[in-house]
Formats: sequence, structure tokens, C-alpha cells
Amino acid sequence: MGETATGRRDPDCVFCKILAGEIPSDRVYEDETVIAFKDLSPKAPVHVLVVPREHRRDVRELAEQPELLAHVATVAGDIASHQGSGDFRLLFNTGPSAGQTVFHVHAHVLAGGTLAEGEM
Repeated sequence: MGETATGRRDPDCVFCKILAGEIPSDRVYEDETVIAFKDLSPKAPVHVLVVPREHRRDVRELAEQPELLAHVATVAGDIASHQGSGDFRLLFNTGPSAGQTVFHVHAHVLAGGTLAEGEM
């Protein structure tokens, strides 16, 4: 795994490629530690992914940096406030049997309208 100015990067990771600008995304927010972009297959009126710039496999690895995990949650809340009513669901899929398909930690922000129990 290579290192970049922002930290760890996996050259085979689709989210690392999005972060590097090699793959386009519909970004709605970015700062020095995270980016947020619209999900290509939305499950709610607002479905945005918040992705740390440093490659971490899953939320367990992200939890090793509690300040970054807290920042992801804060950004999610800001996005829900700007693009929806402020109410939102925050979801981390962790592991293949839990639905994780990209192994670079990312938070799904689901908002807008009424979300059904267990939706996603």
C-alpha cells in the first residue's frame, strides 16, 4: 500500500482512485481529511458516502482514530442538514457478509423523506 501526502493509499482501491481524481464523482463536500459524494445507486432521496482520505479497511480501523470517526459523523450531519431535513441514518457496512463491497471505510448518509425501518 502506497503513501500519499494525506497518508495511506491502496492503488487498487476504487475510493482511493476517486480521492486521487482518477475516477470522477459527484462531490458534495471535501476538506483535508474526508470527501463526500453521491452514491451511484441511491437507496434514499439523499444518499451520500463520506470517505476518509486515508485508506482504512473498515469502521473498526477508523475507530483507531476517534477524532476522524467523529469528523465523519459531523460531516454526515451537516450534509443531512443541507440536503434534507437534518434527520438521517448513518451506516457503515463492515465485512462482506454485512454488504461491504469496497474495502475502504465509508459512511452511508441516508436522508430525505421517511426512511423505513431496516431500509438499506
